Amino acid sequence: MAEQLRGLLFDFDDTLVDWSGVRLRWRDIESACLSRVREYVDDKTHADWLNTDSLLEVYLQRTRAAWADARLSLRAPHMPSILMGALESLGVAVERLDAEEVIRAYDWNVVPGTVVFPDVPPALKMLRDQGLKLGIVTNASQPMSMRDAELATHGLLDFFPDCRLSAADVGYLKPHARIFNCALECLGTAPTETVFIGDNPDADIAGANAIGMRTVLRLNGGADQDGAELLRGATPATTKDRLDDQRSLQSLRELPAILDEWYPGWRNGGA
Repeated sequence: MAEQLRGLLFDFDDTLVDWSGVRLRWRDIESACLSRVREYVDDKTHADWLNTDSLLEVYLQRTRAAWADARLSLRAPHMPSILMGALESLGVAVERLDAEEVIRAYDWNVVPGTVVFPDVPPALKMLRDQGLKLGIVTNASQPMSMRDAELATHGLLDFFPDCRLSAADVGYLKPHARIFNCALECLGTAPTETVFIGDNPDADIAGANAIGMRTVLRLNGGADQDGAELLRGATPATTKDRLDDQRSLQSLRELPAILDEWYPGWRNGGA
């Protein structure tokens, strides 16, 4: 019996949402969020000595250390824990704080300059209308409950009603098998029934291929970007015998033709 397509998993940043237009420095983005946290902390603990600049420096230092460790261990940084640790190290009585309220005060949302790729909404609508299950898997240190604010503002949340996973939620970064397996469990699909679409050859393509999914590499570097070369270079999980299970594209408008090749008759629920 021919394999059936039942679901697709997408990376988030630079796959669904384009970050190339962001002009703010990351520390300025964080400073605005942490200023709101400082106001909340002062209100709850009367820590009027706490200033945003000190909190920013400690928080960024701890964040950089967590990501440096993650690159070796693939254990995902957890942004709320990093923030609470930064507050505690500065002498804040964190036992008097509600961690969820701290994150609400942080008030993460769309970063100015980010936009949804124009090919994304029509592609997601077409896939959803075919009855396929859709999910998101992102290597974010923020729990998905925070990233959901971006999805809602960008108008994408309704396309992913059941499966939205952040590395911070799972505990492991792509390409670790755990985060992909958690996503498959969430969708209720097998690897051979699921396609992964992402922009990172190693984290997305190699990781998903390693557990048996077919993969599509989104090329964001323009028409001169060599998708075949990037796929051949994906290591360590992607090997030559998996090249038939990999494709690349410049636009999601090309995705249906790729799915036609892998899963003939997939439209309208066909096997």
